[in-house]
Amino acid sequence: MATLTHHTPHTPILSRLPLRPKPRAFSARVKMSLQESAPSLAVVGVTGAVGQEFLSVLSDRDFPYSSVKMLASKRSAGKRVAFDGREYTVEELTAESFEGVDIALFSAGGSISKEFGPRAAERGTIVVDNSSAFRMVDGVPLVIPEVNPEAMKGIKVGTGKGALIANPNCSTIICLMAVTPLHHHAKVKRMVVSTYQAASGAGAAAMEELVQQTREVLAGKPPTCNIFSQQYALNLFSHNAPITENGYNEEEMKLVKETRKIWNDTEVKVTATCIRVPVMRAHAESVNLQFENPLDENTARELLRKAPGVYIIDDRASNTFPTPLDVSNKDDVAVGRIRRDVSQDGNFGLDIFVCGDQIRKGAALNAVQIAEMLL
Repeated sequence: MATLTHHTPHTPILSRLPLRPKPRAFSARVKMSLQESAPSLAVVGVTGAVGQEFLSVLSDRDFPYSSVKMLASKRSAGKRVAFDGREYTVEELTAESFEGVDIALFSAGGSISKEFGPRAAERGTIVVDNSSAFRMVDGVPLVIPEVNPEAMKGIKVGTGKGALIANPNCSTIICLMAVTPLHHHAKVKRMVVSTYQAASGAGAAAMEELVQQTREVLAGKPPTCNIFSQQYALNLFSHNAPITENGYNEEEMKLVKETRKIWNDTEVKVTATCIRVPVMRAHAESVNLQFENPLDENTARELLRKAPGVYIIDDRASNTFPTPLDVSNKDDVAVGRIRRDVSQDGNFGLDIFVCGDQIRKGAALNAVQIAEMLL
C-alpha cells in the first residue's frame, strides 16, 4: 500500500502528525502533472489549512495543470509557497485573478466565495467552493464524487462555460460516504448523527491553539483562548457554530439540509448533535439508522467493503474500531461498530461509527476529486 508523504514544509502543525498507509484511492485518479494542454488552476485561500491541503492533494494525485495561481488576502500577498518542487508567490485575490483560469479551488470563507465565486464563473472559470456560500442554492451542484456524481453532469473544462460547484460540509461528506451504500440498498427513513469534531474544522489557527493550550494546561498555566471562548485542551463542548431559532446549531442543520439535497430526498428525517473534541484533524461520527427495508449487519458489512473510498475497521474480539488517528492524512473513510440497533424490531435499524480526515476527504480531497471529474 502507498504511503502519503507529500506535505508542504510551511504547515508545521500538519507535518508533525503521523502518516499512515493509505487504503485504496478513488478510481478516478488521474496520472499526469504539469503539461501545456492541461487546465489552468487557481487556489483561493492557499495559505490556510485547507488551501495547503489542496496543494498536497493535487501533488499526491498528479493532477494535470498548465499553470497555477496562488491566491489569498492582501495580508498574505507576497508570501512564498512550495508546490510540486517549485516556489510560487502568493497574489492578492481580485476579480481579475481569474482571467484565463479554467478551475478555481476556493477555501477562503463564505464571504469571499460570495464576492468572488460568481465573478470567476462569469469569466468562464469552474469554481469548486469549500465554503457554505452556495451549498443550498438551487442550481448549484452539491457533490460527493462517490455519492452523486450525476449532479454535475454537463459541467466540463473546455466548454468555455463557467460554473459553481459546492463542496459539502466536512461532517456531511464523512457521514454520507459510509451511509449512502446502505441507503441505496435499504433506503434510510431516519438518521441520527452525533459528531466528535476535530480542531482542523476551525482552521489552522485552532489547531495551533489546541497544541498551545495542551502545553499550558499540562504546565498548570491558564489556557490561551483566542479562537474558542473556553478551554479546549482536555475538554469538549457543543460545536461553536451559531445556534439557530430551532435550538440546533448551524453545523447540525448543515447535516440535515445537505443530506436531503445530495440524496435528492426531501422526505428523509435527519437529526444531529455536533460536538467539538480535542483532536487535531479527523472527525468521528456515531450514526444510528432506520431503514424502510430490512438490512442485516452482515449484508451491511459487505456493502461497505465494496464501497469506494470506505474501509472497515471492525474487530470485536480485540475491541478495535476506527479512531481519528487511523484516518489522519488518509484519503478513505473508516467505518466500524457495525451492529443491529436492538431498540428496533427486526433488521430495520443499524448503528455504525465513522471516522474521516476533515481536511482531506472532508474538504480538499473531495474538491480535487470534483475537479478530476471536470477533465
